[in-house]
Amino acid sequence: MDHYEQTNDYMQPEEDWDRDLLLDPAWEKQQRKTFTAWCNSHLRKAGTQIENIEEDFRDGLKLMLLLEVISGERLAKPERGKMRVHKISNVNKALDFIASKGVKLVSIGAEEIVDGNVKMTLGMIWTIILRFAIQDISVEETSAKEGLLLWCQRKTAPYKNVNIQNFHISWKDGLGFCALIHRHRPELIDYGKLRKDDPLTNLNTAFDVAEKYLDIPKMLDAEDIIGTLRPDEKAIMTYVSCYYHAFSGAQKAETAANRICKVLAVNQENEQLMEDYEKLASDLLEWIRRTIPWLENRAPENTMQAMQQKLEDFRDYRRLHKPPKVQEKCQLEINFNTLQTKLRLSNRPAFMPSEGKMVSDINNAWAGLEQAEKGYEEWLLNEIRRLERLDHLAEKFRQKASIHESWTDGKEAMLQQKDYETATLSEIKALLKKHEAFESDLAAHQDRVEQIAAIAQELNELDYYDSPSVNARCQKICDQWDNLGALTQKRREALERTEKLLETIDQLYLEYAKRAAPFNNWMEGAMEDLQDTFIVHTIEEIQGLTTAHEQFKATLPDADKERQAILGIHNEVSKIVQTYHVNMAGTNPYTTITPHEINGKWEHVRQLVPRRDQALMEEHARQQQNERLRKQFGAQANVIGPWIQTKMEEIGRISIEMHGTLEDQLNHLRQYEKSIVNYKPKIDQLEGDHQLIQEALIFDNKHTNYTMEHIRVGWEQLLTTIARTINEVENQILTRDAKGISQEQMNEFRASFNHFDRDHSGTLGPEEFKACLISLGYDIGNDAQGEAEFARIMSIVDPNRMGVVTFQAFIDFMSRETADTDTADQVMASFKILAGDKNYITVDELRRELPPDQAEYCIARMAPYNGRDAVPGALDYMSFSTALYGESDL
Repeated sequence: MDHYEQTNDYMQPEEDWDRDLLLDPAWEKQQRKTFTAWCNSHLRKAGTQIENIEEDFRDGLKLMLLLEVISGERLAKPERGKMRVHKISNVNKALDFIASKGVKLVSIGAEEIVDGNVKMTLGMIWTIILRFAIQDISVEETSAKEGLLLWCQRKTAPYKNVNIQNFHISWKDGLGFCALIHRHRPELIDYGKLRKDDPLTNLNTAFDVAEKYLDIPKMLDAEDIIGTLRPDEKAIMTYVSCYYHAFSGAQKAETAANRICKVLAVNQENEQLMEDYEKLASDLLEWIRRTIPWLENRAPENTMQAMQQKLEDFRDYRRLHKPPKVQEKCQLEINFNTLQTKLRLSNRPAFMPSEGKMVSDINNAWAGLEQAEKGYEEWLLNEIRRLERLDHLAEKFRQKASIHESWTDGKEAMLQQKDYETATLSEIKALLKKHEAFESDLAAHQDRVEQIAAIAQELNELDYYDSPSVNARCQKICDQWDNLGALTQKRREALERTEKLLETIDQLYLEYAKRAAPFNNWMEGAMEDLQDTFIVHTIEEIQGLTTAHEQFKATLPDADKERQAILGIHNEVSKIVQTYHVNMAGTNPYTTITPHEINGKWEHVRQLVPRRDQALMEEHARQQQNERLRKQFGAQANVIGPWIQTKMEEIGRISIEMHGTLEDQLNHLRQYEKSIVNYKPKIDQLEGDHQLIQEALIFDNKHTNYTMEHIRVGWEQLLTTIARTINEVENQILTRDAKGISQEQMNEFRASFNHFDRDHSGTLGPEEFKACLISLGYDIGNDAQGEAEFARIMSIVDPNRMGVVTFQAFIDFMSRETADTDTADQVMASFKILAGDKNYITVDELRRELPPDQAEYCIARMAPYNGRDAVPGALDYMSFSTALYGESDL
């Protein structure tokens, strides 16, 4: 073969025919299928396979794995990169390993394999098959191809119609394959029923039985063998080598039985153990082979129930199916160890299980099973978590969508309402506030819409089975959300536009109200003033009213302009209503004053002005007459008032001055009285003028400060004062004569009284009277006794408790005190006569023996000292003397 060189001689004859046959398309097809199946028979032990022989070996990974499986050795660590250099490196490692097994490769380079060269790839696989599947075959001193051919001839020799001479046309009728199977496993094929003229049935029977019972994969197609003039020798040889390896154990046992008769029983037992091992290993491997694809099935389910069923099936596998197999594996290892021990004790070679059935192979397969099992379990749990996540997300989506749809229900109809067309400004503002609140609510729901969209996106990314309906619902929500946003903006614009118009109208209404109200008040005030029945008392007041009225008339043009401006505001409102078709719900909310009322009141004001002019003119004439009466009364009152005041002062001076005797003062006062009486006609004339003023209803007079009441009171006081003063002088004369007071004493009393009458009021206050008494020699201290004495004196001079002391009361008291001194001397003399030897006197004795005035005087002076003596109600001489004269006189 020109693609490789082999040091062994048995490879040389192949060089003549290999080059041309490899280029035959039919043979190439057979080689592809056969080599692929052969490779997969080994790769499946590692849990993988190939589909395209020239493509799947390009990166060198599966090529290295194949060599590790068939050799049982570990190759260098492969490169995991995807670059060409990594692939070439991996293929070179595989080629180096082949070369290390004594095979010299020629014209097969890593680049051709990486490039997918079919010819080179098939040549390389054939080299591997020769080295690892055919080279070690040895039958009666022959090996390799010749050994394999001889083995086939020996095994099929007893069968008719079977003549194996080569590895191509000798196998076309299929009887050779059936003979090999029947020779080793007669229970598998009823050879007697086979016909040479039915090669298709023969071939399919052999292929199916070999695949089903011998674990030999189907590497050939019956149609290809029959339809080809000369089947591909390499394909046939590869397939037949599998038969050899499948039956080699039995062949060795048969040879050993023929050679060693002595130990037949032992060998039979060992063979039985071997067969049991083989069968148990085959069954276990077959179970593993069937189970691994089930564990590697990663077809996802759409529902949690289906995935939980898978998880339950997996738990059943671990609980029910796997434990027996674990036991079988353990039993297999026990049988193998037992067999090896028996062989070693019999000096027999160690038992070598069939290819792929070593304990290590089973352990490797079992490890692959457990790896697949672990991966399957992880996948199941991840899938369940994914479905749980999907179910949670789907339910969350439905809940949020339902909440959102419930919230949006009726919102579009609400936003399309035109309730603002008939609303007032306050209602519009309320609608705007409500709309702002809705916008805030709408903005708050933006997150929910985004969450709904995000959940839908996540469901799509996680391949949720009901994603179309989720997407449709999400799209509907998003479309509705966009429509709500548009309707919200449209309604806001309409509300703001209406609000602006109503605010303009409202401002005009307010301006109208602000100007109409004061103007209306002005007109009402003007009407009230113009109709008011004024009352004036002076010419100045009527002149003021006339001036004010003229000023009022001067403001009428400006007032008319204001009226027209107010009516203009109302007309502007009407213009806006007509222009923009505003549906006004009512009248001006700020005032009830209408333009009609303003015009009516204005017309009334204009009518009242001339009436007011006439009334003011008439009142002016009346006030001029009143002014003449005031001046006439004022001229007389200003003379009479001062005359009365002067006379009062003169009488006061006469009463307190000490010129002449009391008789002289009395004569002088009586002359004053006569002159006062003669002044009476002037008072009567003034009363007549006052009568005229009262009839004219004049209540004030700027020409005088005197009223008729003042004049009357002053006149009456003047008459009363002169009469009282004359009476006081007469009383003073009577007191003087009755008490025997001299004129000098009277003058002294008057001088003392006048001295302390500092305000010249003709009376003394309590303190002034007290000071006067002290100046006259009275001992009135500030202690309790002094205060009691002064209180007694005040009760005498001011019995009515008026708080003042007149000069007449003063004179009476002073004259009485003088008389009291004489009475005390008489009483002391009488005391000595009445007391006699007992040196005291009782109250009853005083009242019985003394005159009443003297007795009462003495009792009054004794009262503070009653009880000093041992005798109750009596006084001794010393106590009596102290009561009359005081302790200073003792």
